Amino acid sequence: MSANRPSAEQPQAGSLPRFQECNCLAIRQAARHVTQFYDQILAPTGLRATQFAILSRLRHAGPMTINELAAMLVMDRTTLGRNILPLQRDGLIEVAPSATDRRRHELRLTELGAERHRAGSARWVEAQKRFSSVFGDERAAALRGLLREVSASDFAAAE
Repeated sequence: MSANRPSAEQPQAGSLPRFQECNCLAIRQAARHVTQFYDQILAPTGLRATQFAILSRLRHAGPMTINELAAMLVMDRTTLGRNILPLQRDGLIEVAPSATDRRRHELRLTELGAERHRAGSARWVEAQKRFSSVFGDERAAALRGLLREVSASDFAAAE
């Protein structure tokens, strides 16, 4: 590498990072790419990757409020609201008063939603296997670990 050119990893002091060095862009592009792949694999079930994730959380964690689900999925409440509308319309989830506090409304997986989730699970396993076959089991596991760390990081506190 030329002594006059900064490396891609280390921009020179006072210079602006290049567009290709944007962490946010790289993560978003990778997320879109992987989401498109999972959407394609899940398509025969009529579910998109985000919808499958919602059904999965409800199946494994049980009924919860939209705020609780949004926090678990690291999603904006409004965005989650738009994603649950088709699931509710199709009878895969329902909104009902909590069994312990009638003023609180919870999202619940219906029997039809559980059936659709089971169908989606077989396709999801296929997507997982194909991802690992291309990316490698160890690298995929390491990537998931790094991404969990990213999701748990408090960037606002680093000022």
